[in-house]
Amino acid sequence: MPLRKLQFTPGINQEKTRYSAEGGWYDCDKVRFRQGFPEKIGGWSRISVATFEGVCRSLWNWVTLGGLNLVGLGTNLKFYIESGGAYTDITPFRATVTLTNPFTTQTGANANIVTVTDANGGYINGDFVTFSGSGDVGGIAASVLNAEHQITYTAGNTYTITLSQNASSVATGGGSVTAKYQINVGPTLSVPLTGWGSGSWSAGSWGFGGSSSYPLRIWSQANFGEDLILAPRGGAVYYWDASSGLTTRAVLLSSLNPAGAVPSTTNRILVSDVSRFVFCLGANPYLGATFDPMLVRWSDQGDATNWVPSATTQAGGLSLSIGTEIVAAIQSRQEVLIWTDAALYSLQFIGADSGVWGAQTVGENISIASQNAVAFANGVSYWMGKDKFYKYDGRTQPLRCDVKRSVFNDFNSLQYEQVFAGTNEGFHEIWWFYCSAGTDSLDKYVIYNYIEDTWYHGNLARTAWLDSGLRDFPLAATYSNNLVNHEEGIDNNELGADTPIAATISSAEFDIEDGDRFSFVYRVMPDLTFDGSTAAAPAATMTLTPLNNSGSGYNNPASVGGSNTGLVVRTTTVPIEQFTGQVNTRVRGRQMSFTVASTDAGVTWQLGAPRIDVRPDGRR
Repeated sequence: MPLRKLQFTPGINQEKTRYSAEGGWYDCDKVRFRQGFPEKIGGWSRISVATFEGVCRSLWNWVTLGGLNLVGLGTNLKFYIESGGAYTDITPFRATVTLTNPFTTQTGANANIVTVTDANGGYINGDFVTFSGSGDVGGIAASVLNAEHQITYTAGNTYTITLSQNASSVATGGGSVTAKYQINVGPTLSVPLTGWGSGSWSAGSWGFGGSSSYPLRIWSQANFGEDLILAPRGGAVYYWDASSGLTTRAVLLSSLNPAGAVPSTTNRILVSDVSRFVFCLGANPYLGATFDPMLVRWSDQGDATNWVPSATTQAGGLSLSIGTEIVAAIQSRQEVLIWTDAALYSLQFIGADSGVWGAQTVGENISIASQNAVAFANGVSYWMGKDKFYKYDGRTQPLRCDVKRSVFNDFNSLQYEQVFAGTNEGFHEIWWFYCSAGTDSLDKYVIYNYIEDTWYHGNLARTAWLDSGLRDFPLAATYSNNLVNHEEGIDNNELGADTPIAATISSAEFDIEDGDRFSFVYRVMPDLTFDGSTAAAPAATMTLTPLNNSGSGYNNPASVGGSNTGLVVRTTTVPIEQFTGQVNTRVRGRQMSFTVASTDAGVTWQLGAPRIDVRPDGRR
């Protein structure tokens, strides 16, 4: 028989059975498709040895007028500005108070734990406070007390801090001490709540408890000129002046213009690209204190501090009608797209004489997974819903997904809020990260290649993403509390040392002669390039796994003295495209699947069209 090419349809398709998906790829990890052929994804490396505190869920990149390349980075604990690999804490202060003799020391096993008395309240476990002006207390030096501390326990009007020095005696003191409290920290994940009062008013039957969740901390941020506007979900709006230097903290936007009627609470902020309006999505109304989750408010054009509607300003607002809350928003081409939990709106500038901004519904009966589940690329908005994917290109429509069942059947629906999307425009990709079933951590990704219209997925833990644009590589935040450059190198250097990235791809089952007889595969002719590898002898395994019938389990040819796996190796002493000429096999079955895998450091590869040598081997 002639040699048979093993060529498969690009992309992963798990919407069919393995047998009915014949001619395609069925599963993969750390593999993408480029020009129709699978290849190992690029590596990643940390940008510096520095780390930040908390779980990062927001990244924003811009360049100042002075040429500084900055990244705003919001975590559940703090907000940072990254510059040159260093993280500067600019978390706003919520309160500054003067305390008298607030410190009480103790001895024994807990001699490094100090109790702080502050009747002003407002603090919670995990908050950060900075003291100044204290003297020595109980043998603990003033320099140790006059620093930033994290609150570890609260009870009534007291809390505790843990120090690097032990007290030598029991004492109360400190004198006149200034305490500066940073804004309250937020949770790292959504906490489901049940019972009376947890759901919306009138939701469910009378007398029955509802359900909701304690939302995780997510920041939104945008530039106003070279400055940064930022807001934690459910909190106030803050402003950071880049001209004041990296060591200055963000301040309340309302403090810059006390008469400007800046919303006191918002779920998300956004700045329109050209017209320079600042938007609060979900806000308290003008001259009102009650938060409205469906209210959109905007500032005067070009003035982030003036939100007073008048004949001399273009500040204003409007309420959306479909849904119960605004979830997400994004600047698109000539419009601002706003997602509620039930609809998609297009917000367009219509001029001062017509109300400044007008909203029209462009999608109904849709969903969106989270505040960060949408990405904009190639003139199209893509997002993950609660049970499917969507796109908007002037028309809202479901996005065909060949791994839909695989994604949503292995999904922690209690952690939708953690879902986030990002673009990797160098490879025409949209990435979504999500929590698989049974875990509260982001551990899986799914990718849509919008040029080649293919899907693929795998396992990877990331918490935020920022595409390259103003920097050389896409940035991602990790659970190791650092940022890594993606598509840099070919290995995993998240922690400062190169470790292998295991990559694999497997085909669906395919027949030999339509499966009416057994076939015997004697050899495989590889077509695999290792271009870009740094290992002296880069290698990958090719595996043919046979079945007797489409519904039976996979055979193990080794049990009968055969082999279904061969190592494809290229050495540095041969030309770049010269590698193992053939792999001898002894594989027998009616159906087979084909797998390529690599597990070594310094290895990258792209698969072409390998061939197999097949001989008929009877019907029984």
